[in-house]
Amino acid sequence: MRLLFADRLSEQTLSELEARGHECVVEPGLSADDLAGRITGFDGLVVRSTKVRRPVFEAADRLSLVVRAGAGTNTIDTDAAAERGVFVCNVPGRNAAAVAELTLGLLLAVDRRIADNVADLRAGRWDKDRYGKAEGLLGSTMAILGLGSIGLLVAERAAAFGIRVQAQTRPGRSAQTVARAEELGVTWCDSLGELLATSDVVSLHVPAGPDTEHLVDAAFLAQMKDGAVLLNTSRGDVVDEEALLAALDAGRVRAGLDVYADEPGSGQTAWTSKVAQHPAVVGTHHIGASTAQAQRAIAQGVTEIVEAFTHGEVRHCVNLDHSRLGSFTLTIRHHDRVGVLAQVLDQVSSAGLNVEHMENRVFRGGQAAVASIDVAGESSDVLVEALRALPHVLSVAEVTLDPASPAGSA
Repeated sequence: MRLLFADRLSEQTLSELEARGHECVVEPGLSADDLAGRITGFDGLVVRSTKVRRPVFEAADRLSLVVRAGAGTNTIDTDAAAERGVFVCNVPGRNAAAVAELTLGLLLAVDRRIADNVADLRAGRWDKDRYGKAEGLLGSTMAILGLGSIGLLVAERAAAFGIRVQAQTRPGRSAQTVARAEELGVTWCDSLGELLATSDVVSLHVPAGPDTEHLVDAAFLAQMKDGAVLLNTSRGDVVDEEALLAALDAGRVRAGLDVYADEPGSGQTAWTSKVAQHPAVVGTHHIGASTAQAQRAIAQGVTEIVEAFTHGEVRHCVNLDHSRLGSFTLTIRHHDRVGVLAQVLDQVSSAGLNVEHMENRVFRGGQAAVASIDVAGESSDVLVEALRALPHVLSVAEVTLDPASPAGSA
């Protein structure tokens, strides 16, 4: 594959990919506006913070894979990619420990006013009377919104500080998540209101999206305890910054923030933010995943995704429809011969039906294979019998699809 890297990754990753036959072109100076004019001729695009907008996909002639070297994909127009059949994949979980560490660091910095301490010392001011007052974390209660890989690691670290951790009861959590949360002593609250009203700290670890945009609004903040600390190391769009500013100005909450709604897209530039500069806020520069350990792990994840893709496997794709497509599945066992599947698809097309998803696996020895084909439309006995009559077809089975079941299951 010919790969364009619009952000810098480790030299080891580039060396590994090149050793496996991939051509890597590294241009970290590219901006989001530059990408559309540069994407021609590349099969893959790897980005960290650079935004990938619709014009990039419209201009691409060979692009089939975009890899986000990190977890969040809100900086990529995944709908535009889906319209053009481009896979968008991420590297989830590899930066979880780094983000969890920063989350606790922000909490400590807010409670002990570490940034202000340092600023005064560097300015030649000693003020133990002012800074010698802090509530302390032992025995406090933290609400975690988003019990994914990062949220669970935050819970683990918070518990080590003697913080009581709680989360909202939510249907659909995996048994593994629930079991790990209960091992850590997480208490479940039946409603968001109960969770916020009983927590001294609220830590956000939810993905960006329509369901979480401005999750933290005026009503959310009004339900938090007076003097509570809001931590956000997820995405800036999760917080309504005007509402947060009002709560900060009123002295109702304090905040530790690593992300902002309008943060710069480049690594270094002039920027002002009323929220980031507020005296009740300890802020960092969206560095949650920026440790050497995390970046090595993420870079390795990029290598694994690219290598798997070249062998026909798509890992961690975020813009595929994971529900079953079509109306029914045809399972066709057949001899592994040239042209068998072409004849099968010709029969499906002649019946006026459309293939939505297809997988063909060859059995050991290479003599036989099985094809699983999700088809949109209405099946008929005529079609099934026509398929059974084809040369080298061993058997045909038909199963009506449940649209809610995951793709790839029968």
